[in-house]
Amino acid sequence: MVKLSRAVALAVSLTLGGLALGVHAEEPLKFNRDIRPILAENCYLCHGPDHNKRKADLRLDRRESAVSTGREQAAIVPGNPDASSIIQHIFATDPDELMPPPESERQLSAAQKETLRRWVAEGAEYEPHWSYTPVRRPEAPATAHPAAIPIDAFILRQLEQKAIEPAPEADRATLLRRLSFDLLGLPPTPEDIAAFAADSAPGAYERQVDRLLASPHFGERLAMDWLDLVRYADTNGYHGDEYRSIYPYRDYVIDAFNSNMPFDQFTREQIAGDLLPNATREQKIASGYNRLNQITAEGGAQEKEYRAIYAADRVRTTTSVWLGATMGCAQCHDHKYDPYTAKDFYSFAAFFADVDERGVYGAGGIWEPVMYLPDAAQQTKLDEFDTAIAAVNRLLDETTPESGQAYADWLGRSEQEALQPTEHWTPLSPASLTADIGAAPLQHARNLFEASAAAGEKQTLTVSGTAPVQTLTAIRLEALAFDGPGNVNTPGNGAFKLTGIAFTVNGQAIAIQEALADFEQPETTIAGAIDADPNTGWAIQRHEKSTRHEAIFYLAAPLAVEPGAVLSATLQIEGMGGAAVHEYFRLQASAHPRPELPLRKQVPRDVIRLLRKAPASRTAEENASVRAAYATGSSYVKGKRAELARLTNEKAAYQRTLVSTLVSQPVEPRVTRILARGNWMDESGPIVEPAVPEFLSGLDTANRRANRLDLAEWIVRKDNPLTARVYVNRLWKLCFGTGLSKVLDDLGAQGELPSHPELLDWLGGEFMESGWDIKHMVRLIVTSGVYRQSSARREELLDIDPYNRLLARQSQFRLPAELLRDNALAVSGLLAGEIGGRSVYPYQPEGYYANCNTFTGPLIYTPDQGANQYRRGLYTIWKRSFLHPSMLAFDAPTREECTAERPISNTPLQALVLLNDPTYVEAARALATRMYQEGGAEVSDRITWAFKRLLSREPSEAELVILAQLYAKHRAAFGETAEAATALVEVGFSAPPADIPAGELAGWTSVARALLNLHESITRT
Repeated sequence: MVKLSRAVALAVSLTLGGLALGVHAEEPLKFNRDIRPILAENCYLCHGPDHNKRKADLRLDRRESAVSTGREQAAIVPGNPDASSIIQHIFATDPDELMPPPESERQLSAAQKETLRRWVAEGAEYEPHWSYTPVRRPEAPATAHPAAIPIDAFILRQLEQKAIEPAPEADRATLLRRLSFDLLGLPPTPEDIAAFAADSAPGAYERQVDRLLASPHFGERLAMDWLDLVRYADTNGYHGDEYRSIYPYRDYVIDAFNSNMPFDQFTREQIAGDLLPNATREQKIASGYNRLNQITAEGGAQEKEYRAIYAADRVRTTTSVWLGATMGCAQCHDHKYDPYTAKDFYSFAAFFADVDERGVYGAGGIWEPVMYLPDAAQQTKLDEFDTAIAAVNRLLDETTPESGQAYADWLGRSEQEALQPTEHWTPLSPASLTADIGAAPLQHARNLFEASAAAGEKQTLTVSGTAPVQTLTAIRLEALAFDGPGNVNTPGNGAFKLTGIAFTVNGQAIAIQEALADFEQPETTIAGAIDADPNTGWAIQRHEKSTRHEAIFYLAAPLAVEPGAVLSATLQIEGMGGAAVHEYFRLQASAHPRPELPLRKQVPRDVIRLLRKAPASRTAEENASVRAAYATGSSYVKGKRAELARLTNEKAAYQRTLVSTLVSQPVEPRVTRILARGNWMDESGPIVEPAVPEFLSGLDTANRRANRLDLAEWIVRKDNPLTARVYVNRLWKLCFGTGLSKVLDDLGAQGELPSHPELLDWLGGEFMESGWDIKHMVRLIVTSGVYRQSSARREELLDIDPYNRLLARQSQFRLPAELLRDNALAVSGLLAGEIGGRSVYPYQPEGYYANCNTFTGPLIYTPDQGANQYRRGLYTIWKRSFLHPSMLAFDAPTREECTAERPISNTPLQALVLLNDPTYVEAARALATRMYQEGGAEVSDRITWAFKRLLSREPSEAELVILAQLYAKHRAAFGETAEAATALVEVGFSAPPADIPAGELAGWTSVARALLNLHESITRT
């Protein structure tokens, strides 16, 4: 009995009653509160859920195993500690008998040992893990203090049990400042404070809450935490960490919170927006959640390996975000602390096996699938492309009348050409040849002229001569390999690329509508020679094909040519593959309505022989051969395919100028196997179908394969014990700095029992019963008495409740990185309030990106100018490998993984950022300008004005004296060093006012910098 009394005394002194080891002698121990944390930390590693690591076939996480008599001695004999082997082992003095064994580096304290002994003596009752039991909304307890809403009743009951009085309500200025930061992430204005102070009617506070909940900045504040969870970023993460456009997803999240989209709908649209019937544009944007993982474009990366990496990442993220579960621990083996198995892990991954993606992408490519988001005018342009593309496709479709007539026309011409070849072309005799670089072009026999330039040079060549026809319909360019001395275009060597060609008659440009060639390569088509892009073009690699090729350029309309008119062609040519350019060319003109490539260029010789036969004598097989040759080689079909390629490329190029976003797109699901020890190369594991963890309520999909929509529906089912608890716990953290259960991403055995379990269940039940109404829950929390308490430190509670888990006062904590920036910009008047839009580039140290691994050379960071420089921190470009240094300094995550809670550090580097980052220096100068212009004529008046603007209060006499002295000292110093004053006030893109002397403004800037660096300025109280 002496040992037991000492244990109870130790336990009470160690922690709060009702938390962790805190127990009361007058009440029985509870498994979830008092025992599970001890076993999970010290025993489950060897005697828990993971059957691969389980020792002695003993599970201490299940009562039936622990009390089993099927072994020599039961681990637990309820009511008899002395007969229980677990008690004997934990009190053993022999290292060979001691549990946990010394080599485990785990050790039970004396209090923990006595707690376990007492628990066995009391009957060793188990409880299901608190977070895996259904959410049951309990009745609010009766309290001696008045409790307007159930939230207060649950808090007050614990305080009354410990004879602790709650803190008084904070003053109105503090309340509104707290509310503004929690709900908007922005400080209140002095006008807001004054209006609240003057409102003496009942419900004044609630009206402020409703005003803030209706603000569009509410969505921005809640989105910030959500983006951490889903690891939103603007770049890929791996290797080159290239930019990818997905900011419309971020804007969707902001809009969802602002419109108070029910959380269950919010869940469905992100996990399975693309699977919803008649999915809207916004729902497809929401499905971009599934594409937020890091992806690679690294050469040599293994497709299969990265598919496994992406799948595992989605399991970790989705289970952390919605279930507060660490299922990622089951990737290589069954979870050691919670009942998640490796089969559960891979079955969960199988839900996402239908997401269309590549394991390895091409550097600088489009990270397909993407969805383009045109405005009305842009959509009209896209519709025009689609109409034109559809028209060409009808001409290529053999089943349409248009295609049939085109074949009949071609067949007639080809039969005549086969019997009696005709020539529709007249050569242009060059009279003038010029080139900007390289060897001077020379004219040769047969109207040939040559192009010649060194490797790496781009030559612009112009040839002119008298137009050989009176009506011009088309121009033909022949390219022949140079066969003279020094030829580099012998087989296996050399290439040229025609990146542009243009024609004029008497100096007037000729409009070219279409082009076709006898030979094209996939990435270098003839259409590239007539577009406006200097990087595209028609290329011939001489080692691949014959030494003679030709292209035809069709005019948009026949052109009448006066006798003696000069026809000119300008060719832009460059070498390929490091080869020099050395090529023969010849130009010819035609007056024929539709001149084509010679028949020998269109079809094989055996088909020409068939065309010479009388049509009636050709067999069905021979006619089929002719038709097939037409479909693959005729000028008509080639022309239409070239036109189709041109239209398709033009549409794609136009689309690339539009806003786009990554989206999910379902495909045939890939096979998912259990990977032994997570080894992606091991294909011996069994195939699994999509399924939720077996120990939780299962899915009923009527024998069909479950999909992501089924998963989303299961996540927000009311019998799912996790989702509601997880999200309301995070809302509580938003409003108090710490969740009711502190470990936000682990509600399992290694997490923490809630400080107020019944309150968490009440909130979870209320959330579901409200229709998953987020604003309703936020309103409930922030209108509670516990939220409205003063956050002033209470000396009498420092030993009893050092971490404020009993909530006898409100909490104080430093603002997150983004809100620090927002606060400085807001009080200075620089903040741009636009909601949504592309990510922006604030000031960043020069050379910060110097070591970025890119595919195209050094990465240049160009800060935005204008309003985009002063957007909220939420919109800062989020480059995972080189996150903005100001964000990093203040603990923003890189978002390579799901982040449920950011750390809060206090480092000298943070002070340096606040004092020297151009954003904060410029904000200080802008605030100083307002102090000078709006604060009054006296030094004390200007300081007081700044205090009200920045801290929502007036300064004390001591603060006035200190800051007045600071101003006087710095005003004098800057008056003596005009260059330093000018350098300070000119930091940033916004111009300082011309009517305030630089020394004067610099002095006030020093005061503003000091104010922006106050602990109170960066702290939410």
